[in-house]
Amino acid sequence: MAHYIFVAGGVMSSVGKGAATASIARILQDKGFSVSAVKIDPYINVDAGTMNPIEHGETFVTDDGTECDQDLGNYERFLNIDLSTENSITTGRVYQSVIQRERNLEFNGRCVEVVPDIPNEVIRRIERVAKKDKLDFVVIEIGGTVGEYQNLLFLEAARMMKLKYPKKVLFALVTYLPTIKTIGEMKTKPTQTSSRLLNESGIQADFILGRASVPLDEPRKRKISTFCSVDIKDVISAPDTDSIYKIPLNFETEGLGERILKKLKLRTKKKGGEDWKKLIKRIDDKNKKDIRIGIVGKYFESGGFSLTDSYISVIEAIKHSAWANNRNPVIEWISAETIEKDKNAVSILKNYDGIIVPGGFGSRGTEGKIKAIEYCRKNKIPFLGLCLGMQLAVIEFARNVCNIKDATSTEFEPSTKSPLIDLMEEQKEVMKNHKYGATMRLGSWDCEIKKGTISSRAYKQNSISERHRHRYEFNNKYLDLLTSKGLVIGGVNPKKNLVEIIELKDHPFFIAVQFHPELKSRPLNPHPLFKEFIKIAGK
Repeated sequence: MAHYIFVAGGVMSSVGKGAATASIARILQDKGFSVSAVKIDPYINVDAGTMNPIEHGETFVTDDGTECDQDLGNYERFLNIDLSTENSITTGRVYQSVIQRERNLEFNGRCVEVVPDIPNEVIRRIERVAKKDKLDFVVIEIGGTVGEYQNLLFLEAARMMKLKYPKKVLFALVTYLPTIKTIGEMKTKPTQTSSRLLNESGIQADFILGRASVPLDEPRKRKISTFCSVDIKDVISAPDTDSIYKIPLNFETEGLGERILKKLKLRTKKKGGEDWKKLIKRIDDKNKKDIRIGIVGKYFESGGFSLTDSYISVIEAIKHSAWANNRNPVIEWISAETIEKDKNAVSILKNYDGIIVPGGFGSRGTEGKIKAIEYCRKNKIPFLGLCLGMQLAVIEFARNVCNIKDATSTEFEPSTKSPLIDLMEEQKEVMKNHKYGATMRLGSWDCEIKKGTISSRAYKQNSISERHRHRYEFNNKYLDLLTSKGLVIGGVNPKKNLVEIIELKDHPFFIAVQFHPELKSRPLNPHPLFKEFIKIAGK
């Protein structure tokens, strides 16, 4: 029977619950247990597909097409497993399910109430994850911050699970301990308040993970232990680190894994983790040469801040492949809108070893991205286009090589006479009826790779499957014209004859793909396209 560990957060958002959840799961996996992770999000949205990436961060997509929170990406990267729709729970999904069951008379005509029926639905979904893969552990991250109204029902579900399985459920509270510069002392009061708020939900933390800029010292641990009713050995230091992949080792230094097993009266099944330790050694190798990669995007600017969460999977995929190529990744942001407005700004691209144009929606910044792609094509700078990046590469080639000056996408100009990128017929019907949620080409789709291409060299196989999240496609009406001018079709979906990969011949590395390869990259298993991109860029 499965064991369950709930991870909640206190003091503020973005305190590191997702990384802590992934790290706990990784520690248990390295001890020989079968483990998965679940993210509970308190928003009413059914999924993350309709949310602004600047506000919410990247929308991660699973093989089965679920649009979900970026934390599921962390779980997949740490555990090296593929997750599904079962691993994503939202308030919207839970209420939608309960209401549908009520409409179907599955409650036998009784009054359906917020408590206990909503928490029971949450519990049912968590247990379904455990049963489906016969897991030893499910680690559940509760989104938001303790004390918020939004996640009270999820905390109630966790409390009820503890009653149901008193010897198989643990709670970890991730809190922040600020150090006020003018005082020079790390303060525990916010952690004490968070612990008390968790107690008010009927939950006593088994572990407190103290996030701070530096490691927790003994006086701070004693204070937390005293005021939060936690054994001092269960106050775990979680200091800032230059790589999230070091967090499992930091936790193990504090003895977290063994403390979890001791509380649950379990023993380590096997000793693992050597591959993870080797990864950290590669990350820390000071002899690696830098490799500078520029990302031309539009979802990272928010006032005076850069919000890199919008492209988190791209960033991690670059890191994975850089480390595998014994390189130190230096990733820099280039504003597509700046390139669009300043005709001389595009020349900055010559300072980079490689350029990536990632996915996105809407026309804002697209002309700047097209300028960047043209510069990479003409100046032989290694280029990787992702999703929208491929569509814009096609438009750039059509305009500047095939002389179709008004080439564009119907996403930007619905009435254009030169729709190089257009909707599929089934998507036209969807758009006409204003059905936007979960209606794109989503999840894993097959691709047949053309032999002799850079893509075939990178993948080392001819049949692949990659994850998608888009609505517009390469218009095959222009296929013959573009290929006659030198565009290489590197990969095609065999079922619908959709172009998935384009390349250029006389270029060190110019590849653009309709899918999102970054979603399948793992630190111990970098994605082959990113790996080849970094390899060539490094030369």
